[in-house]
Amino acid sequence: MTKIDDCTLILFGASGNLSRIKLIPGLFRLDTLDRLPEKMKILSVGRSPLEESAWRDDIKSMLDIKFKKNYDTKVFERFIARNFYQANPPSDENAFKKLSDRLSNKSTFPQNLAFFLSVRPSDFALIVDQLASVGLTEESKSWRRVVIEKPFGTNLETAQALQKSITKHLKETQIYRIDHYLGKSALQNILLTRFVNHIFDPLWTHEHIDHIQITNNETLGVGERTQFYDATGALRDMIQSHLMQMLALTTMEMPKTLSPENIRAEKIKALESIIPIPLNELHKHAFKAQYGRGKINGEEVKGYLEELKNPKSVVETYAALKFYINTPRWKGVPMYIRTAKRLHASDTAIAIKFKKAPLSLTEQADNWLVISIQPKEFTRFEIETKIQGLDTKVRTVAMDAPNRIKNDESIDAYESLLLNLMQGDQSLYLHINEVEASWRLLDPVIKAWIDDKSPVFTYEAGSSDPVESKVIFDNPEQFWRQSIEIGENKL
Repeated sequence: MTKIDDCTLILFGASGNLSRIKLIPGLFRLDTLDRLPEKMKILSVGRSPLEESAWRDDIKSMLDIKFKKNYDTKVFERFIARNFYQANPPSDENAFKKLSDRLSNKSTFPQNLAFFLSVRPSDFALIVDQLASVGLTEESKSWRRVVIEKPFGTNLETAQALQKSITKHLKETQIYRIDHYLGKSALQNILLTRFVNHIFDPLWTHEHIDHIQITNNETLGVGERTQFYDATGALRDMIQSHLMQMLALTTMEMPKTLSPENIRAEKIKALESIIPIPLNELHKHAFKAQYGRGKINGEEVKGYLEELKNPKSVVETYAALKFYINTPRWKGVPMYIRTAKRLHASDTAIAIKFKKAPLSLTEQADNWLVISIQPKEFTRFEIETKIQGLDTKVRTVAMDAPNRIKNDESIDAYESLLLNLMQGDQSLYLHINEVEASWRLLDPVIKAWIDDKSPVFTYEAGSSDPVESKVIFDNPEQFWRQSIEIGENKL
């Protein structure tokens, strides 16, 4: 177990949903598991004046809701004593000086400081500037770390501008760009599945793999986020961060060690080896669509344009891309990435289709390895075996392996990432090179789609992938891998 220095975690945006639903309950869970440093403190920073006792009462209500009042009283008392509140109203020009003065009280607050910016993206650079102006980013005696939530920019230009601004005050080792998907245990399991099981590495090449699919589909629509989503779209919302990270973990080379530095180095190499999509053949490499009216679980739902109340929007709620990776391992292997709202099922998975064996007896003799991230954490390997009887016939059978079994710890992604933050482990946080590599690949596609004002394909809410999306496949035998059955449960 990695030793963690005593430290103070400063939560900006403490009254927001992320803090209330994920961060504070996550920190309490870590305390329950005895994973927090003994003298660690949590200073929540909010815009509104609030008595510390009132804030602690509010924390109790958060935990009561999250854990249904089922928690250890002694751990709660220890946790609540760690918590403090600091008002930081925008109208107070001395707010950050007051914050610095309070944190300088060494008898209360350990001087290793981690700042978690759960705020609007437009405030990231401003807060870093203000922290630096009062000396809170300076590391001469203690470490200082800053967590920046997604999104890191809205394109390559804005990402680079944000980077330029914050690196006036912070070194790369101080910057923790968070993508909560990387905190998911099932996603971390990709590395171990690949590199700890020697049977996979010889098969993990273009000689044996036909193609790879990285999928995130949801039955949910955009909900209350219509304006945000119409300014963002599926490419920016899901593919630029989450799915490109899944692709990097799936295709990266084996790191020299499992150290944060070596893992990040191989992820960067994988992303920088992806060949940009040729814009003169965009229709063969990229497909977009919007959901229309339909039924989800038997209930009628509106189409995207009806929810948005803008019939001219060409923003995608379904996006599918095809990439190739310019490395000897992946020569000629198509990588299909897709994400969608309002599809017939919700699932996040990596599906690896192997090439047909030389002695395949049927056209449907397919071998698949499917790693399900959610809603179930599961690995399935499908092979062909003989059907009992006198004739030589085969059928597909599945070898199923749950990644979570009875009595396993259930750890939320943010709990894992908060622990890594305090440990100084950046392996599950994004390096600037990863961010820039993703934006370089997607910016031209986003711009081309924005400029193309022709009507967007429409798919019925609750349906499977639009038939038109098959245009990006390399050959007609390829198809979108759908959810898999585990007993009566769908993945």
